[in-house]
This record gives sequence, C-alpha cells and structure tokens, in this order.
Amino acid sequence: MMDGGMVGTAQALVRFVGVQKTYDGEHLVVKNLDLDIRKGEFVTLLGPSGSGKTTTLMMLAGFEVPTQGEIYLADRPIKNMPPHKRDIGMVFQNYALFPHLTIEENVAFPLTVRGTAKAEVQERVRNALRMIKLENLAHRRPGQLSGGQQQRVALARALVFNPQLVLMDEPLGALDKRLREHMQLEIKQLHEQMGITVVYVTHDQGEALTMSDRIAVFNDGIVQQIDKPDALYEQPVNSFVANFIGENNVLSGTVENIEQGFCRVALTSGGSVVAQAVNVEGPGAATALSVRPERIVIVPDDASTGGASTDLANRLPATVQDTIYLGDHALAVLKVAGNGEFMVKLPPGAHAGLGHGQAVTIAFRPEDCRALDPV
Repeated sequence: MMDGGMVGTAQALVRFVGVQKTYDGEHLVVKNLDLDIRKGEFVTLLGPSGSGKTTTLMMLAGFEVPTQGEIYLADRPIKNMPPHKRDIGMVFQNYALFPHLTIEENVAFPLTVRGTAKAEVQERVRNALRMIKLENLAHRRPGQLSGGQQQRVALARALVFNPQLVLMDEPLGALDKRLREHMQLEIKQLHEQMGITVVYVTHDQGEALTMSDRIAVFNDGIVQQIDKPDALYEQPVNSFVANFIGENNVLSGTVENIEQGFCRVALTSGGSVVAQAVNVEGPGAATALSVRPERIVIVPDDASTGGASTDLANRLPATVQDTIYLGDHALAVLKVAGNGEFMVKLPPGAHAGLGHGQAVTIAFRPEDCRALDPV
C-alpha cells in the first residue's frame, strides 16, 4: 500500500492499527488495515462491492467489532465502546429519518436524547436548518419532501450536535445525477465551512475525486493506495488503481531492460515502448502498461515523422474503430497492439477526419506511460 502522507499519531483523529475483520472465521473482509485520518480531513473509502470499505466504516461507527487490531478516536481505543458514546454523526443512503416526526423534530433528535436544554435545542436546530436552506419547511414531515431535501435533513441531523467525526455511507446513491452533483458540492462546502472531519464511503470514483482531500482505494480487503485525488489519477501504484480511477488504456508486454527509472517493454503483439518502471519485477517479467487517454496524440500516417513534439518518443500503429462525440471533447476508439478498445481523448471537432478502418499512428511520452503489475 502506498500512503500519500501518513500522519503522525498526534495529528490523527482516527487511527486503524492492524485491523482485521472476518464474519466466518476464514475469509478476511478487511486485512491488516493501518490507516490514519487527520482532524478536519475529508477522506473517502473507495472501492467495488465487497472490497471492505463499508465494513471499515461500520467498525468505525461501532456497528461492527474488529476481529483483530484496534481503532482509536482522538487517541482513545473505541473497539468496545457502544456507538452512541463515540460522538460520531452518521448519514446513510436511505436517509433513516423518522416519518412520524417533523423535519424540526428529526434534526432535534440527537440533541433530545443527549438531554440538551430546550432553548439550546431550538437555537441549534434553527441554525442547522438555515445551514441546509430548509428553515421554512421545519414543520413538514419527511414524506412531504423530495429525496434531495430529505438527504439535507439527514445531513443537518448528523451535524447538529457538533460531532468530532461524521461518517457518510453512499449518502447520494439514491439521487439522480444532476442532484447528486449539486449535493457533492454542498457537502464539500459544509465540510470546509465547519472544519469537520468526514469519512465518506462510495463506489463512484467521480464522486470521490470531486469531494476528497485523500482517497483510500480498497480492493479485496486491502487499501491498494491512499493519496490525494490528482496523485491517484496521475501516479497509480498498481494496475487495479490505474483501471479503477478514471479512463485507462492497457497494453501488455514483457520488460526487456530497466535503466534510470525507465524500462523498455516488448509488446505482446510486437513493437516496443519506453515507460516509467513503477511496479515491475525486472527483465523478462510480464507487465501491464497504463496510459491515460488525454496523454496520447493521433498523428496521421502521412505525417508520422513531422509536426508532433519530439518528446513523443513512443509511436505505435493504430486502426480507427469508432469515434464518439461528447460535447466538450471527443473520443477515438482505436485498435492498438491487440487492444481493440484503446481510447484517445481529442478536442471537440478533431474526430471529424477519422473514419472506421483508417490507419493512424499514436504517440505519447515515456513519462506518461507507467509499467505496472500484469493484469
């Protein structure tokens, strides 16, 4: 696992130390998790279904108990502490609002069960509803609100008692695309205004890239890489992260030599390229090359020796399969070195001269190609 800045224990609000979780005594859902989360940080646990991200969140919330290891919150071990004593706010995908209570009463609930004075409850609820811009709907019930409004109420309820930590489990999963994108920005703004610490679970990598300070990418119970969004995208440490985050092109080959951090790779279908040697075993080892679609240029065959930058040292023959217009950009789908779904991102309109079956040359820099573990 690569960590984009593991923090000192004094700075960490949350610490997972050697945490494991099994439900059947045989299969580990979470394997030896070591993870620090800073105070005020927005950290997203990202991964496919069954990768361990939700189980990790549930252990932090107190709804699941680690099989092994310890979890610390503000330097206190909390493995055996009941959920209601952890001072944690929770926001779920299904909102979990009380249908028989008004919006005002739903938001007040965490304060009421804590025995907060009535005058303080009223003031805090008023502030929380103002924060989510629903103060004029205070006396309605959840069933009279839209999905987006209900999710705002769930958010206010999680924040109203000023918890030191807020956990969010796929909170926007039930919303349509446009509302989901609006709520992403709203949650991010609330995080920045209030300085709260957020641990957020999603399987949507676009959502994770938009919202997070750091992202922990889970697969098979292990954090594959934890890093800032741009570092995860630009510098994936293995093929799983490269393929899970953003669009990625993969070319298979064998390492021929390694020199000064770069390696020459003989492609399985013929030809060779030079790539950064990121996660390769050595000469003779199989590797999967990762190249992002926007790092590649298409050079027509009759101009393959001129016009393009000289640092585009990697050049490969390609055949146009299809072009896709997407408004702000276009995609060319090519067949390159046996990969029939090789994507190249183009400026709008640049796809117009490309037709099915046309032979072209693609070019990209060695610095933009990463040699990783084989897939």
